[in-house]
Amino acid sequence: MSTADPATAIDLAPVVDQPWRLGERGRRWFDVTLVALLVLPTPLYLLAGIPWGVPLSLLQVVPLWWRRAHPDAVFAAVAAASALQVVVHDNPLHSQLAFPIAVYSVARYSTARAGLVALVVGAVAAVVATVDWITGFDGVVNVRSFTPYFLTVSAFVVTAWALGTQGRTRAAYVATLVERGERIRQDAEQRVALAAADERARIAREMHDVVAHGLTVVVVQADGARYAAAHDPEVATETLARIAVTGREALTDMRQLLGLLRADEETGRNPLPGLADVPDLLDEAARHGHVDADLRGLDHPVATAVGLTAYRVVQEALTNVRKHAGPSARTSVQVAVDDDHDAVTVRVVDDGRGASAPDGGGHGLTGMRERVDVHGGTLETGPRPGGGYTVEAVIPL
Repeated sequence: MSTADPATAIDLAPVVDQPWRLGERGRRWFDVTLVALLVLPTPLYLLAGIPWGVPLSLLQVVPLWWRRAHPDAVFAAVAAASALQVVVHDNPLHSQLAFPIAVYSVARYSTARAGLVALVVGAVAAVVATVDWITGFDGVVNVRSFTPYFLTVSAFVVTAWALGTQGRTRAAYVATLVERGERIRQDAEQRVALAAADERARIAREMHDVVAHGLTVVVVQADGARYAAAHDPEVATETLARIAVTGREALTDMRQLLGLLRADEETGRNPLPGLADVPDLLDEAARHGHVDADLRGLDHPVATAVGLTAYRVVQEALTNVRKHAGPSARTSVQVAVDDDHDAVTVRVVDDGRGASAPDGGGHGLTGMRERVDVHGGTLETGPRPGGGYTVEAVIPL
């Protein structure tokens, strides 16, 4: 038998350690450091007699500061600066490392289509850069000289694109898992709330019958007292006393459940069950499995709402036994009104497999707790050490 709350089941799930990631501030500092490290060697081009190296390096490196927010625009700027270098300067510059970084940024932070475009542009750039560098070194462009340069440059581009694509795919997968977990949590909370609302509506319907019954008795007795007053004042006095008792009981029931009333709905005409109906409930349960009963004090008068709550607790507990404990489970049911008539005690114990059975989306515990809490009582549920499940409720009178 299982009465686990879905929301609680989620809370008790094992916590998986999350991988370490940079926060927003850490990412900003990372980009600042990256740009600074690539800009730092730029003044050396003046000492080497390559004045064009300074503006070209800045044009290629500085856009990387915005590579996360605007990856496509940054790649376009870096690619344009690299193309300008082919026209102005024939030798490689250290700032050309910005190109594979820009390719990575497009593959990581933009779309898959933009990443493929960057890969194709990178392959073309590898061909152009290889020819430009070999020519700048006064070499002859042939297969033997072209191949090692091209493979080296293209390896940077392909590696950057592959790493960026992997990062984007993983980020999308993690986001999907997070969204799914949030949907599961919201669905569990909604199901619990709906179960509580259904139970309150059910109590409201039953409360309607409780109060209607009490008022009907009051009206009938008041009519009798009015007719008896003229002939037998003593009978009228006794009738008025019974009216007062009935009214107080109806008011007590109404005050206990008033906070749960949510809607006025029509109810059936069947009388509300109580402690006197528990034996019939156990006889029905015995047809589905072995049930041992220990019933004491059921003939003592109790408030209608208290008897109804005790009946519903037994009914829900037996339902869970039938659903989850297994066909060969034995059930022990104890219902007793204390000798001093201050509480009704309900205890349902089974020796089945309910403690390990899946919940199946039930909300029996929610409904039982709603009912018992209204009367200021206590409800304890849980698996037994030797197997099986226990439900125990104490409902004050």
